[in-house]
Formats: sequence, structure tokens, C-alpha cells
Amino acid sequence: MIKNSESNPDAIHAIVTCPDETKEVLAAELRALGANDVELRYRAVACSVPDIETFYELHLKLRTASRIFRIVKEFAAHTEQMLADQAKRIRWADWFSPERTFLVEGVPADRGPGVMGSNAISKTIRESLQAAFAQHTGKIPKVDLKDPKVIVVAFIQKGRCTLSLDTTGKTLHKRGYRTEGHPAPIKETLACAILDLAGYDGTQPLLDPMCGSGTIAIEAAYKALHKAAHIHRKKGEFGFEWLRDFDNDIWRKVSDRVRGERLESLPAPIVASDISEKYVEMARENALRARVERDIEFKAERIQDARPHAETGLLIANLPYGARLSKGDDEALETLYEEIGNNLKKNFKGWRAALLVAEDSPWKFIGLKSTRRIPIMNGSIPAKLLIYDMYAGTKRKPRADEETQETQEIQETGDV
Repeated sequence: MIKNSESNPDAIHAIVTCPDETKEVLAAELRALGANDVELRYRAVACSVPDIETFYELHLKLRTASRIFRIVKEFAAHTEQMLADQAKRIRWADWFSPERTFLVEGVPADRGPGVMGSNAISKTIRESLQAAFAQHTGKIPKVDLKDPKVIVVAFIQKGRCTLSLDTTGKTLHKRGYRTEGHPAPIKETLACAILDLAGYDGTQPLLDPMCGSGTIAIEAAYKALHKAAHIHRKKGEFGFEWLRDFDNDIWRKVSDRVRGERLESLPAPIVASDISEKYVEMARENALRARVERDIEFKAERIQDARPHAETGLLIANLPYGARLSKGDDEALETLYEEIGNNLKKNFKGWRAALLVAEDSPWKFIGLKSTRRIPIMNGSIPAKLLIYDMYAGTKRKPRADEETQETQEIQETGDV
């Protein structure tokens, strides 16, 4: 439960969702953007936001979040009657106008006999909300199942309900620049999480030698340029724009300030390549829609032929799981992974490599000892992010006390 801040009773309390394995990355983002009381939850991070200006800024800048929910109220709800009574007490007309269409999503976290299902939760909140509107305004807002302006979410776990408003609009991984056509696309939010986990801060040269539709390179350009992830959203696309307290003047001020933070040029070059000229062109077109096409160098070449464009840098790649090779050709995939490892060893000394691989792929054929192995989900596919530090010169053998420290760090991070 999020407690009200005594020092700032006007703070906005929020739940920000993401894949469970990337919530630490999201928590760091929230803290950097000014959120307080950051608390890790299952597939989410709870926080308090000091003011509406910071709240708007989160929507523009968050790179690894899926959705943002503004908390209306938290209360005990062991039965449908308790749920209805509490929901009726809320002055919903203070939150949005009866002219706005709405939808209620019921989300039960528990299972078993006697537990309210999603339909029961949704119906109870919907009827209570409309009753409250009728009592306080004499008007009842209409339900819209396809394109509601306001989405109310009722999350119930262990007899407690968190009522919130989805202020996101369309999910935050949809930046709007990517087209369909690549067989193995990576979500924009996952690409950002990988960049952060790999240690990319925008100042290092970056290479994606299997760029596909260009998502990793484009998101890297956004980060390096200090360009907000959602700055190109159109008017009315954020859910908070339909709430009663939406302040258009503050929103315009925040938007203008965030636009002004964009750098004129990259601190370090970004190169994206792929064996397929078709995908290179697709990536270039996506970068054009993202308005960073001039900031990325694109070229067609095999990953085995990729070479560093700087003395040190970061190589990030989403390696194929077999879909782009002959079906069932395990030997070809093993050969490819081996050749990738050989290229890294021979040509990328002084670089760090971060490779996203499927859990059941032949990643051991890369033949390198990873610095870290981070479990991660790529959609529904169990995967891991392998971090390799390609030392320039011979890495000296650590002293006994360093070996002990290294062992302790491996145990703490779960690396093997």
C-alpha cells in the first residue's frame, strides 16, 4: 500500500507496469526522473510523484515502462458489497466529466472459490461509478468498449482493491515509428532495458550487427540524443488528457521544455547493419519515422564480417533463434554462434558485447566466458542477456581476495 506523504499531501501516487525481470531498470528510471517512495512490486513499480508537471514528464520520457496508472483510492474489499460501497463514496465527477466515455477493467490477482472474477469486479465498479455520477451530477457517463476516453482499473489482491486510472492511452511500447514485416521484432521497451542493462549511457560508440527493423539502434539514438521516447504522440493520445484536472498550459510548458533538451548531434556514433538489405532498408525507414535517420549509419553486411568503428564501444545484438535460417537446421545455428564468438575474440578487443539469446539456443557455441548472464523474456520466449567484456590485452589472473569478491558478486547476481 502506498502511504500518503506527510511532507507533500498533493503528491500523485502511481503504479507503473513493466515485465517483472526489468522492474529494477524501471525503478532506476523513475528515481532519475524525480519519483519518490519507489517500491518494487510484481511486474510493476509503485511510486509517488511530487507534482503534475513531473507526472506529465514521466509519460513523455519513460522508456522501459508499459503503462502508468494514477491511483484513485486503495481500500479493503473482501466482498462485492464492500467493493460497491467504497466505489460509490468516490466523487468520480471530480476525476472526469460525465461527457467522457469510460471502461472498467477488473483485474483479480487471486484464484480459487469465493474470489471475485474480472467480470464481477468490472460490473460492480461500473454500476457504483454511474450511481455516484447520478447522485452528484445527475448525469451518467456512457461505457465505450472500443475507444473509451477514460479507463478505470480495479486491481484486487488478498481482499484489498487498488482503484486507478490508466493515464497512458495506448501502451508505451508503441512509439509509432515501427512497421510490420520483420519476423522477429523486439519491443521498444525491451530494447531500452537491454541498453540499460548493458551499460549504455549514450556516450559510447554502439554497433548492432543484426539490426532487423532497427529498434535497438533507434532507441539508442533516442537515449543518446536525450530525446523523449513519446515526444511525437498526437494530441489526445495520453489518457491523462481526458481527466478533469488536465492542465493544458502546464502540459505545453513541459512538452516544450522536453523538446528543447534534445541534443543537436550524437556524442558517439551508432551503426546498424544486417545481412538482409531488405531489413536494412526497413530499419532506415523506421528511423526516418522516428526522426533519427541522420543519426544512424546503416549498412548491409554479415555479423561475421562486422568490424568495430571505434577503439572501444558497445555491441548489442538480438541473435536469431533459428527462424531466419533453414527450418530445423541446428547445425547452421551452432556454426553461426561459433563464428560470432570468433569474430568478437579476434576483432572486438576493448569492446563490450551484449547478446540476447533464447534460453534453448546453442549460445554456448559462442565460446566466450560471460561477465553476466541476465534472465529476461523476449515476448513469450525465455531468453538471457549475455554480457561479454572483450579485454584488450591479456587479462591478468585475479588475486585470491579478488576471486572471493568475484564469486560473491556472481552469487548475488545469479550469474553462472
